[in-house]
Amino acid sequence: MIDHEAERKEILRHYRKLLRHAKPFLKDNDAKIIKKAFNTSLEAHKDMRRKSGEPYILHPLAVAQIAVEEIGLGTTSIVAALLHDVVEDTDLEIADIERDFGPSVAKIIEGLTKISGVFEYGTSQQAENFRKMLLTLSDDVRVILIKLADRLHNMRTLGSMARDKQLKIASETMYLYAPLAHRLGLYAIKSELEDLHLKYTDTETYKFISNKIRQTKAARNKFIGDFIGPVEEELRRQGFTNFEVKGRPKSIYSILKKMKKQNVTFEEIYDLFAIRIILDVPYEQEKPVCWRVYSIVTDFYQPNPDRLRDWISTPKANGYEALHTTVMSKTGQWVEVQIRTKRMDDIAERGYAAHWKYKTGSNAPAESGLDNWINKVRDMLDVNNTNAIEFLDEFRTNLFVEEVFVFTPKGELIILPDRATALDFAFEIHTHIGYQSLGAKVNQKLVPLSYRLHNGDQVEILTSQKQKPTGEWLKFVTTSKARSKIKEFLREERKSKAEEGKEQVIDRLELLSIEPSAGNLNRLAAYFNASSLQDFYYRVAVNLIDLKEIKEYIFNPQSEKYQPASLLMGSTFDKEVEKIRGINSQLLVIGGGTDKIDYELANCCNPIPGDDVFGFQTVDHGITIHRTTCPKAVELMSNYGHRIVKAKWTGQQELSFLAGITLKGTDRVGLVNDVTKVISNSLKVNMRSITIDSHDGVFEGRLMIFVNDTAQLEKLIQKLLKVNGVLSVDRFDS
Repeated sequence: MIDHEAERKEILRHYRKLLRHAKPFLKDNDAKIIKKAFNTSLEAHKDMRRKSGEPYILHPLAVAQIAVEEIGLGTTSIVAALLHDVVEDTDLEIADIERDFGPSVAKIIEGLTKISGVFEYGTSQQAENFRKMLLTLSDDVRVILIKLADRLHNMRTLGSMARDKQLKIASETMYLYAPLAHRLGLYAIKSELEDLHLKYTDTETYKFISNKIRQTKAARNKFIGDFIGPVEEELRRQGFTNFEVKGRPKSIYSILKKMKKQNVTFEEIYDLFAIRIILDVPYEQEKPVCWRVYSIVTDFYQPNPDRLRDWISTPKANGYEALHTTVMSKTGQWVEVQIRTKRMDDIAERGYAAHWKYKTGSNAPAESGLDNWINKVRDMLDVNNTNAIEFLDEFRTNLFVEEVFVFTPKGELIILPDRATALDFAFEIHTHIGYQSLGAKVNQKLVPLSYRLHNGDQVEILTSQKQKPTGEWLKFVTTSKARSKIKEFLREERKSKAEEGKEQVIDRLELLSIEPSAGNLNRLAAYFNASSLQDFYYRVAVNLIDLKEIKEYIFNPQSEKYQPASLLMGSTFDKEVEKIRGINSQLLVIGGGTDKIDYELANCCNPIPGDDVFGFQTVDHGITIHRTTCPKAVELMSNYGHRIVKAKWTGQQELSFLAGITLKGTDRVGLVNDVTKVISNSLKVNMRSITIDSHDGVFEGRLMIFVNDTAQLEKLIQKLLKVNGVLSVDRFDS
């Protein structure tokens, strides 16, 4: 039984909370406009409910709350967030929105409606929809900011969705939305999206780290207090009054990344938290004041010179500014200290919205790297003939990377992604310089175009009008601009060659008194196993197909049997997929008794019975079974959602599956013997391989073993932990 009165009160409570947070920046008529938008959304969604059973109106209210409280957007964005689903879900149209709320709101709603289907269809459609979303950067970045708020709330309420939906939504979030939030400077949202992804794809690890953070909170707070006490005292003594000190733990996902990268346990990570010193000073005083505070901190604690990061002199591409240093505490523990001003902290927490606010102020800083990045995205989108999936892959590679700072011969600063080459630099200067690049001089020394640039390099590009791009260049360039321009050139060149080949083919057919009709030309292309007519013409032009062979085809009675391999494969594959999916996309049951289904276990993650798994329909190897925590899972689920099959293990299991485990501990005589006894004698488990490396009294081992399921593997892990000297045992993806 639904308590409508209680629901009404809950809705009003959320609405009033929204108004409270918006109040500081509301102008004369803003409250009335927000109320009108709220009532419009309330009426439009009055009979709708979310999967959780709650009234649908709570979702647009939550999105608007995130937009104002966590991103720092204003009245127009609040109104757009409240109305973001009404055009798609009701009879209201964009014209109605424009009439009632003005062109700015209507334009944002139109942008949000265009991209509402992102990731709902096949691969190319997913990529194309994401390209649409990025196109809104050219018009109004608020479209993407509200979309991120929408995605964040959907992730926060993902618990009410079916398991397969959870995995798909979490994966596409990790694949694109988290990197996009990072690039727009929304660090808090980016971290929460990563943590929520982990919560639904690797729940046990999420709970483990979350509990560890909670258990160590009291000790961590005491340590932070002892560490910062003398620094705060000195800051006050030197006349600083408007400052704040924060000590917060790193995100769960970033802690897991550190554990994996450094191959250590939770207790062994030294920088579980960072201390932030935030100063409220005028813009023109920011740089000297931050360095002065750095001097105070390092007077008390010894800094690690290799860990100093100056993002005040050269801000990150997303606008982030701060001084970072790592110092040694009195107890012998490394501590990361971040020194920022209030303006820098606001931009770090709220990203683009805060950056835009400060940029339009009276003492606005010069155009930042974030504006440059958005301009580069616009440039990338201008290449209209770029394949959508290629564009998506290349765009992603440039979201998370750090930057390298280099100079032109005249001293102009050029910012490129880390690992960029001399050829990337050439294309950054101008497309035609890129096309005509022969080599480069870096710091007055001749280097090849593939030379990887380093901070501070001065680069001069050597050109020739006779030079032109080759396919080899794609093997070492890293920037999206360079890759897209090279591909564009190669496509045009191939097209031009194909035109030459077409003329040769038509001339040859006319010589043989054969009509160059579409049917005849297509049959020729099929005979020579060309993927398309253009491919056939191109291969003729570059002499990969000898025109003399056309005569053989014409007089070959078997020629009609030839068809492109891709055409044959497509229909056959679709039929097989339908067999497996069934009319209701039922579960694929794997394990004993299902040999008739063509599937295999993925080597990248070695799933075993008991693992949470999914199936992926490959083109030529049937279905591959992956763990949901597989390193490839995020990319597969987000890019190829239409080829994902729900899967579960059958209850009867008599087979053995390969799994990998690592052991660490203190070395001693007889250790290997004790470990193998537990494996072979105690649990009767077969080993495929074992390697043990020992140095300085410490050992690390890797074992590949055959087990029946996760229960047997867990039992083995617990037994191994009881062996004298073994400190940790973990499963790994081979």
